[in-house]
Order: sequence, then structure tokens, then C-alpha cells
Amino acid sequence: MPDDRPIPLDEYPVHQVPLSMRHVATGDRNAYDRCIFHVFDHAGSALLITGLGVYPNTGVTDAYATLRTGDRILAVRASDALGEDRTRMETGPLSITVEEPLRRFRLRCAADPEDPDGLSFDLTWSADFPALWEPHHTQRKGDRLILEARRFVQAGSVTGTLWARGEARVLSAGEWTGTRDRSWGNRPIPGEEAGRAGDEHPTEGFHWLWCPVRFEDRFVMVLLQEDADGFRTLNDAVEVREGHRDRQLGWPQADITYLPGTRTPESAVVHLTGPARKPLELHARTLLSSPLAIGAGYPPADDWQHGTWRGREWSDRRVYDLSEPSAHPLAAYGVTDHSARFTLEGRTGYGLFEHGSFGRHDPSGFTGFDSVAPPLPPAPRHTPDDRQDRP
Repeated sequence: MPDDRPIPLDEYPVHQVPLSMRHVATGDRNAYDRCIFHVFDHAGSALLITGLGVYPNTGVTDAYATLRTGDRILAVRASDALGEDRTRMETGPLSITVEEPLRRFRLRCAADPEDPDGLSFDLTWSADFPALWEPHHTQRKGDRLILEARRFVQAGSVTGTLWARGEARVLSAGEWTGTRDRSWGNRPIPGEEAGRAGDEHPTEGFHWLWCPVRFEDRFVMVLLQEDADGFRTLNDAVEVREGHRDRQLGWPQADITYLPGTRTPESAVVHLTGPARKPLELHARTLLSSPLAIGAGYPPADDWQHGTWRGREWSDRRVYDLSEPSAHPLAAYGVTDHSARFTLEGRTGYGLFEHGSFGRHDPSGFTGFDSVAPPLPPAPRHTPDDRQDRP
């Protein structure tokens, strides 16, 4: 018989439906509740991603951390049976402590005694701006609702110490930036047949851009999701300033410059609109990239994905070599997080340029899953008789 006793969270006045907080108000196996934190330096030498999630209807909780430096990603992953104390966000060596809701968090990854040169950290993530709601996110395949989620996003500063491969990095607020989001709802996890909807409504293309950007005096969030033909299914552009009403920045349009022969963004101009229809340009230059399908458990990862049962107290640590892109072919069909430097109206800020583009996307000129940005044209060849630009 299932254990249906009250859990500690039932003591608090947080209930939304007449159920114990042990349960969610849906029987959908894809119910989830999780967070993600990004930590990166302004020089583009390190990008840390860590998060934790619970999956109430599969009875699973899991967590992960990845660190990109140079051509390598160090990954730590852990999974376990979901317990009763939902306020204790800890799985294996990874933990997230809410020290002050919406303001301050402690992020920790314990060192592995058998691999003291591996990844570990003890960081304090502090918000610099109020949290911002994103639009209600829904997605259908045929008539079936396959994703419904609510999410808020925030930017801040990070301090503490990060250890990796025998090197300690001391993080200071002026040289490192943090972003994060919290989301919950229903989101596909592996293990379910797609059925008729998947067979008759295959994905033609997907285009995604998610940019939380921290400037010294403001936070800017840009979000868009488009279908293969460019139809916009999710859209937001907002500026947040402490003590001011949030300011909407119109309908964002992004011109992205890709590395030739790939869909890896090198730079972008995001066209926004200020008050009185004043055009604004948010310029981005990517610094360091970390595909979420490599180590972090996001689809289409083929070694581990969120919400999957691995047994009690499962954990592992891996090192991924990115020096040969062809060794990780699935990375191109998922979302990649890029730390980036941004400029807006003379201000310089730092944030995430999270991007995913696969399949057909008409506005970008991509015709299918094998379509990439064109290669650079060959350099002009000069003959001995070519005297142009000679003194």
C-alpha cells in the first residue's frame, strides 16, 4: 500500500488543492518541478551549470552540475528516490539551499574522495534584481498538450570557491555573473511512446532563444520560440529595474551570425523597441558554450536524462572532450547555453545566450536537419599583374 501520511510541507499554508503536498494535482507522469543556475566569468574561461529537479509521479529526484573550461566538460550527476522533505534539496553530492527566498542561495557539490581533482564547489548566488515571470509556456503535438509550464527568471552575482582538476577559482561579484530560473508543470521525460501524435505530427523544426542579461543597473530578458515556418509560439522582451515598473521592449527579432558550416552562434543583434517606438539594439558576442545534452541531462542526451529511474543513491562523474565535435553528434539537436557579453545603449552586461535551432527554420534559411550556415567564401586569389592597393 502507498504511504499517504502527511509530509512536513503540509504544516505550511501553501496548499493549492485539497491534497497533501506529497501529491501534485495531475496524474501525468511528466509532472516536474526544478531549477537551474548558471555561473560564468566575464573572460569566457568557465561556465558552470547546476540544477535539481523532482518528478512526483515517477518518484524520482535528480541533480547535476557541469563545468566547461577549455575543451572539456566535467559533469557530476546524481539520482535517488524522492523523499518526503521537499524543502531539503539535496541529491548525492549536490545540494541547493534556499537561504533567503528569491534573494540568496547556496550551491554546493561535494568533492569525490577518490577523485580530489574532480569538480566541486561551494558558492553563494545572490539576486541583484527582482524575479521576473515568463509567459505561460504551452506546447502541443497534434491535439495533445505535451508541455505546460510556468517559469520565472532572475540575474545576480556569485561568490565562493570552485575547484576543478586540482585548481581553485575564487569567484568575485565583479568578475562573475549568475542567472537562474525556476519552473514547474508538465514536461516530457523519457520512457513514453509518442503514439499517433508523434507519428502523424513529426517535428519539422524548432528555433529557441533565451537571453537573461545582467547590466549594472538593470536586467533584460529576451525570449522567443518559433516553429519551422517562423510562427512565434513564445515571446517576451522585458527590462527590470529595482524601484521601477517593468518595461516591455516590443517584439524581439534576432539576426544571428553563425560559425560557418554550423548552427553555433558567434554573435547576434536582437532588435527591440523602447518607449515611443524607439528602436533598440541588444548586441551579443558569445564567449563559451556548453551543450545541455552533454552532461546536464537535457534531451537528446543518450547517457542520462532527467526524471529517469537509476535506482537509489545513483551518481556518476564524467569528463567529456569537446575538441572533436563529431564525437558528440546529438549536441546539435538540443539547446546550448553560451555565456555572452552584451551591449545595449552604451552599457555592457553579461548573461546567457541560450540557443537551440534544429530542423527547418525558414527565417534563418535552414531547410532541414542537415542544414547549416554556409561556409565562408574562398579568399580572392591575386595574380602577379594585380596591382590594386599597391603603392
